Amino acid sequence: MSVAPGSGLPASQIPDLVLLDAVELSWLIRRREVSCVEVLETFLAHIDRFNPAVNAIVSRADEAKLLDQARQRDHELDRGDHLGWMHGFPIAVKDLSDAGGFPTTKGSPILTEQIATADALHVRRMRDAGAIVIGKTNVPEFGLGSHTFNPVFGTTRNAYDTSRSAGGSSGGAGAALALRMLPVADGSDFMGSLRNPAAWGNLVSLRPSFGRIPDEGFLASLSVVGPMGRTVRDVAMLLSTMAGPDDRAPLSVEQDPELFTGRLERDFSGTRIGWLGDFDGYLATEPGVLELCAESFGAFAEIGCEVEPVTRPLPIERAWETFLLWRAWMVGREHADLHADPATRALLKPEVVFEIESYQRLTTDDISRALDGRAEWYAAVAELFGDYDFLLAPSAQVFPFDADQRWPRQIAGRAMDTYHRWMEVVAPWTLSGLPVVNLPVGFIDAGLPMGVQLIGRNHAEWPLLQLAHAYERATDWPHRVLPPLLR
Repeated sequence: MSVAPGSGLPASQIPDLVLLDAVELSWLIRRREVSCVEVLETFLAHIDRFNPAVNAIVSRADEAKLLDQARQRDHELDRGDHLGWMHGFPIAVKDLSDAGGFPTTKGSPILTEQIATADALHVRRMRDAGAIVIGKTNVPEFGLGSHTFNPVFGTTRNAYDTSRSAGGSSGGAGAALALRMLPVADGSDFMGSLRNPAAWGNLVSLRPSFGRIPDEGFLASLSVVGPMGRTVRDVAMLLSTMAGPDDRAPLSVEQDPELFTGRLERDFSGTRIGWLGDFDGYLATEPGVLELCAESFGAFAEIGCEVEPVTRPLPIERAWETFLLWRAWMVGREHADLHADPATRALLKPEVVFEIESYQRLTTDDISRALDGRAEWYAAVAELFGDYDFLLAPSAQVFPFDADQRWPRQIAGRAMDTYHRWMEVVAPWTLSGLPVVNLPVGFIDAGLPMGVQLIGRNHAEWPLLQLAHAYERATDWPHRVLPPLLR
């Protein structure tokens, strides 16, 4: 009989409320079959029991104040005021985004005293839909690296094997979702930060197109905010809350986000999917990754799709060079001031320093090459969509690795020349700006999960989610295989 750390209770004694899909929980709350106070108390007790095993949720709010908010949510329902589908939901916000009244540490000792005075836009939208912010989810320092550890809160561990990494940078969100400590979660993605933790947590996530979830500015950032969940329906519903145009975001998509609350069922007979794999040996992959991902082909065939290898040559090496330029330009510039001050520079981890120093070496010609390279890659991918309706690729090049390891130095005997080269498989799709869903594909014999990136056309999140839903109905991995602590 397995016992959850620190609980003294059999792991099988898991409250039914936390095992519900988010849409099911929402329905029970709206029908008054369960109170918001009961929901909050149940989730907080579940977090107390399981969070010590993975260290996913940090900066917890005072429980008495949270219960006051839950009572307020119940009073609102008494008056007939239902704020939205997240009414009474406990949520924890990724610690790269502001939630008013909570610290935004970004995993850095430099920022531990930084308390947000207002919500980020997507956080405000979740609160307006009725959610209660209970804390933050852990991240790597400044979100850099697909392994969640930092000197402020420590390491977040994988829900399926607590000796392994949960991925990153939305690693805390992923581990919390996998262990049913949250109904849904927000994340963000520059270099797989929504896709990698979902793949390693047997979860669903969506990296949306540029502008789908508004961001200020006239330049389409490579970093986007997006939803994570255990089902496609939950992810679609959270997207409906986070998405929608905003006057402060000139590039935001002018489309009613109510679209994402619609019927996901659709016939996909005759749909063509292009499998990219390791780009004909260009990417190093751990043995078993490609084989496990290829097992998803049968489920796609079951719903009427045809998966075939992409044979068209693509400028994949040029895409990586372009990605590095954009990465240095955007990440290095953001943190350059911290590097300029010797006192704060000494507190930065090497990966942050790497990006800043790369930024400082950039020339105007480099910026021009970054712009041209991005356009070139997008054009190449657009041609692919003349042959295929969707594209498919692994979500990671390795399975979850030892949590005490900083990052994989080599894969299948090939050395990784940067701290993030081992996640190169996600970079081309970040560069393209296209929407990408991570879908679970199962487990290797060691019990470690993996996922695939399902890639859609620009701003075509809805058909992408519909195909993801059809695949989910044929596989249902998140419900079929719970983390060992919950069995």
